[in-house]
Amino acid sequence: MFKRILIPVDGSDTSTKALVAALQMARETGASVRLVYFVNEMVYLGGMDPYGGYPADLAGMVREGGAKVLADAMAVAQSAGVEVSQVMLDEPGSRLGEAVATAASHWGADLVVVGSHGRRGLGRVLLGSGAEQILRLAPVPVLVVRSVHPEN
Repeated sequence: MFKRILIPVDGSDTSTKALVAALQMARETGASVRLVYFVNEMVYLGGMDPYGGYPADLAGMVREGGAKVLADAMAVAQSAGVEVSQVMLDEPGSRLGEAVATAASHWGADLVVVGSHGRRGLGRVLLGSGAEQILRLAPVPVLVVRSVHPEN
């Protein structure tokens, strides 16, 4: 059914839950998987050190963190026995949904699997919704894996 599954990862528990669900689908269908990490430039802008301005290489630190997230996700995917590749999406001026949609198109993905915290109301308005951006902009179907909240 699916041949290429794109999975945005960020190291969160919700992202890991989506990764595990996508890997199960990939094993069952023989699909290959591509992991993507989005370098959010807003982190650079919000990363001011209160005592000394910006850290010397905040962008490098963010990329290092992304490389670790990708390496950890790669290890999980490889242990699942699926064909896997990875890409760091470092596109200044781009938003998460745009970058993931472009990556899905360029790679020829036929499914995107993304985790969502399922925030509602003001929390969603203030924090935005990466999953919602991806849902609106992705050129292929999107499977949203929700985290479990204690109140649910």
